Amino acid sequence: MESAIDRHLQCPRTLTRRVPDEYQPPFPMFVGRAAQDLTQVVMGYFGVQYRGEEHKAEALAALRHIVDGFGSDDGPGEWDATRHQDKQGYDNIIAVGYWRDPETYERWLSRPEIAGWWNSDERLGGNLGFFREIVSPRADQFETLYAFTEQFPGVGGVMDTVSGEIQEHAYWGSMRDRIPVSQTDWMSPTGELEALADPSLTGRVVVRGHDNVALIRSGQDWADTGDDERKLYLEEVEPVLRAGMDFLRDNGEDIGCYSNRYVHYIDLDGNPIEKSYNIGHWRSLGQLERWAESHPTHLRIFTTFFRVVASLEKLRLYHEVSVFDAADQYYEYINCHPATGMLRDAVAPTMA
Repeated sequence: MESAIDRHLQCPRTLTRRVPDEYQPPFPMFVGRAAQDLTQVVMGYFGVQYRGEEHKAEALAALRHIVDGFGSDDGPGEWDATRHQDKQGYDNIIAVGYWRDPETYERWLSRPEIAGWWNSDERLGGNLGFFREIVSPRADQFETLYAFTEQFPGVGGVMDTVSGEIQEHAYWGSMRDRIPVSQTDWMSPTGELEALADPSLTGRVVVRGHDNVALIRSGQDWADTGDDERKLYLEEVEPVLRAGMDFLRDNGEDIGCYSNRYVHYIDLDGNPIEKSYNIGHWRSLGQLERWAESHPTHLRIFTTFFRVVASLEKLRLYHEVSVFDAADQYYEYINCHPATGMLRDAVAPTMA
């Protein structure tokens, strides 16, 4: 049994874990491992927003352009594409890329064909909105958790290998205990989201994050399940999951959730793939934990999963959770509606 925290990231604890040293989890789970040269990653969410089926083809063309850019030198080591509809009825398609270090990302971003396209005034008008949500956790600021040991999605795709069975899972608080910085830091939030222009505008608005914004990506992959397992997941588990995700999308503002997107994988023609995940930005890890531990919408997800877990053989479940310094976040919204992503809760700039 291993610790979820890799040896080179361990240090003397000043904050205790939620379980005793002899704790034994009820089933095996694993985490991604990376060599010591991985000190900070980049997670980039590049979105296209539209409303109305008549604009879908144009939006997909923009998605393909973004993904074509991923193929340039210094592009991401892992990427995927998704679609979801937000509370306001807008469709959003997102290309998500992961880089192993910020220097490679910055070289990619500075390429004329990448920077020029995003910075062009052409993005400011027309039928589409665009957004970039870029976060860069250090190696001690994120954790992963997988029910499988190969072909990791998300940040696991830029890591090197996999752990053995880990101890810190299947109890409330295990998410925090897997983040290395939790050994000495409560990861408390400081400050507010600040818009550098009026967030009600639909032009180009940048939002500055605060310390210890938390991001969770929690995924489900039923592509390889058999008929019975697929039916069990789609008819018993997924509806409860979707209800919880819709609650956070529609009501998260009251409990510290800045933005929640329940997304489904698509190919570059917009066709659905049998994979999904939640993208949730929270004011703090603590507020995410309180929802997970006590809110009826998550407790229903939790109890439903544990009721059927013995029947799940091919379903692939995972998540990754990160926190960030304020300086390691960049949120930009171009021609988007004012409740998009972090815009909704951003404080407008004061006028001198």
